[in-house]
Amino acid sequence: MAAAPSQSYPSNKDNTPYLTTNQGTRVYNNDHSLTVGTRGPVLIEDFHLLEKLQQFDREVAPERIVHARGMTAFGTFEVTHDISNLTSAAFLNGVGSRTETAVRFSVVTHGRDSPEGLRDVRGFATKFYTSEGNWDLVGNNIPVFFIRDGFKFPDLVHALRPNPRNNIQEAWRFLDFLSYHPESAHIMTWLAGMEGIPTDYRHMEGYGVNTFTLINAEGKETYVKFHWRPEEGKHRGTKFMTDDEAQNIGEFNMRHSHATQDLFNAIADGNFPKWSFYIQTLDPADEHSLDFDPLDCTKVWPEEDFPLQPVGQLTLDRNIDNFHNESEQIAFSPAVTVGGIGLSNDKVLQTRALSYSDTQRYRIGTNYQMLPINAPKCPFHNSHENGAMNFMKKTGEVNYWPSSLDNVQTSPNSKEAQNISTATITGQRVKQDIPEEKQNDFKQAGDRYRNMSLRESGQLIFVLSNWMADPKCTDEIRNRWLDIWGQVDSGLATALKAALVAQQPLQAVKEGRIGGHPDKMGASKA
Repeated sequence: MAAAPSQSYPSNKDNTPYLTTNQGTRVYNNDHSLTVGTRGPVLIEDFHLLEKLQQFDREVAPERIVHARGMTAFGTFEVTHDISNLTSAAFLNGVGSRTETAVRFSVVTHGRDSPEGLRDVRGFATKFYTSEGNWDLVGNNIPVFFIRDGFKFPDLVHALRPNPRNNIQEAWRFLDFLSYHPESAHIMTWLAGMEGIPTDYRHMEGYGVNTFTLINAEGKETYVKFHWRPEEGKHRGTKFMTDDEAQNIGEFNMRHSHATQDLFNAIADGNFPKWSFYIQTLDPADEHSLDFDPLDCTKVWPEEDFPLQPVGQLTLDRNIDNFHNESEQIAFSPAVTVGGIGLSNDKVLQTRALSYSDTQRYRIGTNYQMLPINAPKCPFHNSHENGAMNFMKKTGEVNYWPSSLDNVQTSPNSKEAQNISTATITGQRVKQDIPEEKQNDFKQAGDRYRNMSLRESGQLIFVLSNWMADPKCTDEIRNRWLDIWGQVDSGLATALKAALVAQQPLQAVKEGRIGGHPDKMGASKA
């Protein structure tokens, strides 16, 4: 937060302003959460982290800050392959076990009334109403993320959203920010590639993105990645659009709601969308043998090394009855888990566990979990009291625990107790990135580019060069990105340089900075 004009801002000898908290305390590190060791869990004593996230969570009301544009549908999840050897979660044990679900698909960056054909990450959030409580699997359609420390999430979203001065989304802003985070190169190969604009929600993959843990009845922990694969179509059921195709769909559908309309109509017509649910697993004892950190959400686990294991099938077969009640007010949080499924020390996941529920309490209200769409289907009992919009009928005189007048008890042997990791954690309290030898920010992005077809690589180069050709994108920003892409793949950097030579004169013509005569357009005539 900038200081008020009448205040003197603390500065150094060069009059360069220092970054401070809202309390005026100078910030010594604005890149990393405070953790136990470089890979340990995030500490709640990190006041700057809490201030940053909680301030960010309250920026916009009542629309979601991210994932504002979305649509919900109901369905059933059925287990097809028993994984009781990996998890004690009851709803995942036993072939044929069925669980009610609600799924909300969304567009991450843009506002509630934005077109659904924009190039952006899509959300794929699933609420399982299990017999042991709710489980929220809150993911995206792209398997990796932009950053590996949630401390930077507010900055990331600020850079991706419109310019605060003119309310226009501008490429130079997110290119500037992400150029300081080379780990983002991987997701950029997805976002700027063919996968950047899914055709609709029914033909979209879903990923948990973060690394979670499964805990079995014996208390053994296993790292896990979650995957949804649509069952329709040819290429794993996925379908994508080019920018031109997306623009045509937006013009044809005057409400810019083609994906919502497609999902709603398909379910209404009995053409129920289906996804297969898979997991990848890793024994924590083996994590140090990898050349990357498996808790780093900017990385995938290669399927040739960590094959997909089938678990179940999701079928969406019922539309919502009221958009506000069941899509606007549905609330998710990665911290909402059941016994047998836990969180890892993934720094983005750890900060999400705090931020999501905090956002919902601000956006919807203190008692948002009482709403029918969010409430569990199983019995529940606690001592939470009052707050805005508390409509639960309570007649007892005891609202504390323990009490000799209330026979409710804790359950020491509950599965939730198993979710408390037994791993020993040691380390200094630090604000640091993960060890440099495990960052490996360019290999997976380079492998992905080299495995692209000519059409796929051409699409990537086209979009990236368009972004880099933004007239407000400085040479410094472009050069930082060309350096990043050169480390990803030298051929990609060369292709981008050539594309920029072709595009910059065209942009100058459009802005009237040079004459529009074809002879002055040079290489752009091609």
